Amino acid sequence: MVPTGRRCDYLKSLVNCLGFEKRKMEQETGLTKPAVMIACAAMTLLYVAILYAPSLILRLPPPSSLKEFMIRRFVCAIISSIVSIILCALILPMRSREAANLFGVYGIRFDHIWQAVVIPLSLTSLMYAGSFCLKSLLLMESWKEHLNEDGGLSFDCVKHLLQNFIDWMSSAASNVLAWRNYVVAPLTEELVFRACMIPLLLCGGFKIYSVIFLCPVLFSLAHLNHWMETYIRHNYSMLKASMAVGLQLGYTVIFGSYASFLFIRTGHLLAPLVAHVFCNFMGLPVLFARSKGM
Repeated sequence: MVPTGRRCDYLKSLVNCLGFEKRKMEQETGLTKPAVMIACAAMTLLYVAILYAPSLILRLPPPSSLKEFMIRRFVCAIISSIVSIILCALILPMRSREAANLFGVYGIRFDHIWQAVVIPLSLTSLMYAGSFCLKSLLLMESWKEHLNEDGGLSFDCVKHLLQNFIDWMSSAASNVLAWRNYVVAPLTEELVFRACMIPLLLCGGFKIYSVIFLCPVLFSLAHLNHWMETYIRHNYSMLKASMAVGLQLGYTVIFGSYASFLFIRTGHLLAPLVAHVFCNFMGLPVLFARSKGM
């Protein structure tokens, strides 16, 4: 992901932070695979269970609005992430508790930032080639309506496009669901399921390919609570709720594997984070278009 000779080997960086040789990682750290799995499962359970703490444990009154409901969940997700970060720091047998070492383990780095953003983002965008094609065709069709007689874009058209973009940005900034999809959810999920779990699994003796498989499984299990919400709140049938949540679990496993690969390959938390935000923004890729021709 970065130029040859300056390639970031996350496993090597992790070994340097912990002070152990790679082949003696499991024996010298004292971390066993069952213990690591229990810790990861506990972080997954905490991430989901704490979302229901305001009503079940604190006995707070039901939220009066969607905004209040989401703000409560934001606070719970942030607390869960902080607890997971602290738990991970206590479990990992680091030779030094300095901030630089902790940040290095969690993939919070300041070198090769542009490679950690541009290359994973370009790679992720390949999955949305169909979506980009469709959006480009629709945009070209809308531009044709505002073309001058000489075939150029009118000033009013450019002004209209800029105003629409400004209005969209303003609406997104004040939309609590946009904050969930593009800020809170990606940041907290990547901190817990990538930055915290991957170092633990690697130190526990799991192979890289096993880690890339295990993390997304735990990541998808954290979305099982959506089945109950879909079944009860939206009044879906059990079959319909299971199909909807099953589809979501399927692509969260796929994306989780990809995000874990990005984290291990680049050593940057920023790499899976920007991919996560981009995928949330784009939604599911367009697989077909209901139109003739292209």
